Amino acid sequence: MMEYTAAYAATAVAMVVLDFFWLTVIAKRLYRNEIGHLMADRPNLAVAALFYLLFAGGIVVFAVAPHAAAEGWHQTLVAGALFGFFAYAAYDLTNLATLKRWPVALSLIDMAWGTLVTALSAVAGKAVLDWIIAG
Repeated sequence: MMEYTAAYAATAVAMVVLDFFWLTVIAKRLYRNEIGHLMADRPNLAVAALFYLLFAGGIVVFAVAPHAAAEGWHQTLVAGALFGFFAYAAYDLTNLATLKRWPVALSLIDMAWGTLVTALSAVAGKAVLDWIIAG
């Protein structure tokens, strides 16, 4: 059980670090230009923390744990990418369906980012899991 706790922690840390960089450096201007009228002045950090805690759990359950016995990280990468794609697609496509003037380009970029960040976070969790199991 301890190995999955460590995998969860590695997954969560990777997700938070990568997403923080994405949101504050790479895509900050993009989001402000495209949906600034919808954005809060300050993010609700408690809700953000809840998202990262839950999403990291989903990554471990659906991408890391099922491939614990697999050699290497390739299957975990693919499973993580698919999990991220479907999760971010649910969010972005729902916004396209229900919100006025939600930008299509932003949805495509966000879905691509969700796919990548989830895949990388899953691989981080798998790396720690493999390291502990091998140790």
